[in-house]
Amino acid sequence: MSTLMQVRGLQVRRSGSLALQVESLDVQSGEVLALVGPNGAGKTTLLLALAQLLGRQEGLISFSGRSLKEWDRLEYRRKISIVFQNAMLLDMSVEDNVALGLKFRGLPPEQVKKRVKTWLRRLGIMALAGRRAVELSGGEAQRVSLARAFILEPELLFLDEPFPGLDPPARASLLDDLADLLAEDHRTAILVTHNLKEAAKLSDRVAVIVAGKLRQVGPARQIKARPADQEVAAFLRTMPR
Repeated sequence: MSTLMQVRGLQVRRSGSLALQVESLDVQSGEVLALVGPNGAGKTTLLLALAQLLGRQEGLISFSGRSLKEWDRLEYRRKISIVFQNAMLLDMSVEDNVALGLKFRGLPPEQVKKRVKTWLRRLGIMALAGRRAVELSGGEAQRVSLARAFILEPELLFLDEPFPGLDPPARASLLDDLADLLAEDHRTAILVTHNLKEAAKLSDRVAVIVAGKLRQVGPARQIKARPADQEVAAFLRTMPR
């Protein structure tokens, strides 16, 4: 596999304080990397920095061999998609929400219609195509949000806690479907979660962030067996067995 994204010496400051430090991190093409750690550890801060949604930061972030400082911001945005904790759908039909990004990119209507149909089917929401976003349950809305991101066929997909507040059956069903989609598409993705079991199910590797610092990167099983330091070990003890 080739390296899609590299991070070296990254420091992110928020409200004047150092919020995140990452000495070195590589993301390989086709892999799913999960960012795990306690609440407030810096997981979402790292995701936002990599997605170029944060301002002041120091160090190097490169994508496809070029520093993000060299990328035109719009050009880079077209390479990525982001799914946030809240679906943030517009007050229109499910079908129109999923199609929105393609329409902005000027695709012909027949291509838009075909791709929307494909992703409604793959996310199991074909029956909801004509329903307005405000009428959806939390799980349904998040499926629409995922379809809206996948349909753009991004080179890199960012997922920030994509299962917020869902009841256990809806969460388990969405987790299974997302795992299948990521595996089938060989989509490069960076996932934020505080749940190590979910991270292990969805990802190839796990990056543990504790107290604003990247502590360890590797397969979930390896990290559980050999935590890098006391901070990682303490985080692991908080995880359900």
